[in-house]
Amino acid sequence: MGICFSIEDERRLSVSESSAKPKPAESADHASGAPLVPSSMNIKDLRVSAGHCNVDIFTYEELRLATKHFRPDFILGEGGFGVVYKGVIDDSVRSGYKATEVAIKEHNHEGFQGDREWLAEVNYLGQFSHPNLVKLIGYCCEDEHRLLVYEYMASGSLEKHLFRRVGSTLTWSKRMKIALHAARGLAFLHGAERPTIYRDFKTSNILLDGDFNAKLSDFGLAKDGPMGDQTHVSTRVMGTYGYAAPEYVMTGHLTARSDVYGFGVVLLEMLIGRRALDKSRPSREHNLVEWARPLLNHNKKLLKILDPKLEGQYSSKTALKVAQLAYQCLSQNPKGRPLMSQVVEILENFQSKEENDDGIIHNGGSSITLYEVPKDSNDSPS
Repeated sequence: MGICFSIEDERRLSVSESSAKPKPAESADHASGAPLVPSSMNIKDLRVSAGHCNVDIFTYEELRLATKHFRPDFILGEGGFGVVYKGVIDDSVRSGYKATEVAIKEHNHEGFQGDREWLAEVNYLGQFSHPNLVKLIGYCCEDEHRLLVYEYMASGSLEKHLFRRVGSTLTWSKRMKIALHAARGLAFLHGAERPTIYRDFKTSNILLDGDFNAKLSDFGLAKDGPMGDQTHVSTRVMGTYGYAAPEYVMTGHLTARSDVYGFGVVLLEMLIGRRALDKSRPSREHNLVEWARPLLNHNKKLLKILDPKLEGQYSSKTALKVAQLAYQCLSQNPKGRPLMSQVVEILENFQSKEENDDGIIHNGGSSITLYEVPKDSNDSPS
């Protein structure tokens, strides 16, 4: 599931908040028609109002009925936040309710997440609607109980399928489909009128439906992005080791490009078939990015480290292009990373039946150009 970190727990990394003065903003990726996130509701607001108009408010008793009294065999997963149960909300739970399979997350009061993270999920997912974001159906905020009700994702997490030791593996085409869907989800968040930074992009937070359509879940760490002339937001460092962007870990400065780095890590995991951090490997291979990124620009070396389970499922040309996209997303310099809108465009080109040869492959060399890096950018933090 990855190792989470924050300022709130001694097992987590902490960085003091910065008071750096804002600089002129970088160009933003704005999607037309993306919603503006209004002021966030707090617990008191949720209790005295109807909450968000597009989500249902459930009683604790209704959710007990939906999960057959939280039966252990209904558990889908467990983490620092608490336990997720499979359930069914139908006429026996609430009169007139159309039978709906759901996933119900019960907040653990002693876990990593508190009311702030629980509220973040309600506030973001309660207002956003997109095919590549998990739908929040409702919530329960009754006495000390904090529960969230999501649409049920039948195939579970990307993590579960990507790193399984036995059984069928994810094909190349499914991996590229998942990468594109996840990229669209991030691009939507970054393109909102009030940009939103997801902040915890990793394989366990990408959920798959029965047709392996991918959706982003778990918005507990999501945060409003910089606005106006701000170049970043300064915040305590929270996320998961191996996925967090280096400049964010070092300074607490958060931008949309921090999410791009996390996307690059997951894309690399899908290419290589290894976890971002794996201490069972030789010491120099513990950190996937540190070990594999230098090899992504070398054609022959790259083809040797690609997931062997994918052999024969892709063309070398396409694999090299995807590897170069991962390389650029993982740039140490945030300005050297593409915008998520550019990532979506590149991945859509990969998926197109007609290959758009907008990249250049040097047969005897090691370079592929997918988009133009800003001239003032280099591969070290500025």
